[in-house]
Amino acid sequence: MLITAENSVVGIEYEVKEAGSDEIVDSNKGSGQPLEFITGKQHIIPGLENALVGMKKDESGDILVKAEDAYGEIHEEAIETLPKEQFEGVELKEGLVLYGQGPDGQQVQVIVKSFTDTDVTIDYNHPLAGKDLMFSVTVLSCREATEDEATSGQIGGGCNDDSCGCGH
Repeated sequence: MLITAENSVVGIEYEVKEAGSDEIVDSNKGSGQPLEFITGKQHIIPGLENALVGMKKDESGDILVKAEDAYGEIHEEAIETLPKEQFEGVELKEGLVLYGQGPDGQQVQVIVKSFTDTDVTIDYNHPLAGKDLMFSVTVLSCREATEDEATSGQIGGGCNDDSCGCGH
């Protein structure tokens, strides 16, 4: 079965590097834990999902995903300077990843870009924003989503009782 743009349940093994670099940014190779997702549900970055369409089980490939189709471009408005006292008790260093709560209660990740005796500059952009990425991918599994999976967007269905064994 070929991966389609909508409602294919796909499992992949992958390794990703910044384009032009040998440094691995993320990988699940050899973990025995494929990245599983349903196409068309925005579970993974669009550039990777679009490139997988038309591939089949056991097929491998190298996929270049441009920044705008990965984690987007860097947005300068997502960089903010705050008073250092807001970071009391935190051992600051450049590149430090901190987690906080956004205005809507969602978890947000920020990176400490720089700091002085009085201020801390933080960046809300994704760490891979503005970067082209090179994925080495192998399709480990591919099947059509069940009706429940297609509706819920969750692999295994999204049932609401204990009879189906999905842990709800």
